[in-house]
Amino acid sequence: MGTPAMGIFIGLAMASAAVLMMLIGFWKALLLLALFAVGYFLGAVGNKKEFIRKTADRFFPARESKVIDIKSEISREQEERQAGMYAQAEKENSEDGE
Repeated sequence: MGTPAMGIFIGLAMASAAVLMMLIGFWKALLLLALFAVGYFLGAVGNKKEFIRKTADRFFPARESKVIDIKSEISREQEERQAGMYAQAEKENSEDGE
């Protein structure tokens, strides 16, 4: 990627796609390109099960992932912070009294 040869290759591929769309129509060309992609996948990917599993994990996260309610988390953190400040103040008051 990022080389002049790749630029030429991508340009030729796009020009070929444009010619296909003009000759056979958009939907037929789209079907042809989709079938080409499936064929490329079947031929190029060695461990298909692992590839599909990783791809599915990207789109559909694991079930045990926990959904976090932001509002309740913020209020919980504020309560903890206030409790910490009260404990700090009580500690300082008890040290002053001794």
